[in-house]
Amino acid sequence: MISGAHIVLFTDAVEQTRDFLRDALRLPSVDAGGGWLIFALPPAELAVHPASRVSQELYLMCDDLAATAARLQGVGATFGPVQEERWGRITVMTMPGGVQLPLYQPSHPSPNRG
Repeated sequence: MISGAHIVLFTDAVEQTRDFLRDALRLPSVDAGGGWLIFALPPAELAVHPASRVSQELYLMCDDLAATAARLQGVGATFGPVQEERWGRITVMTMPGGVQLPLYQPSHPSPNRG
């Protein structure tokens, strides 16, 4: 029934953000017309958490937080402090252009990792 998910990042630094997604994160893309790039993402998972208000969040996942952050710092990303949670290690990545996304190394089971 559901064939995928489409995530939109809003920024006034479109070219910097697209360059980072293509060159630093190495996400494949297609040109949807006029240079409008749409990037492929690795497998995703969806969780539902209890909360007093309805909201959505996007987290990027990696297998080795320290190594991933070190590589991405070398191409212009900055990172906040790493927090240890019961479900994994997490930081906030700021991409060139200012878009911020949480990045975490999960310690919980994943339907995509067996």
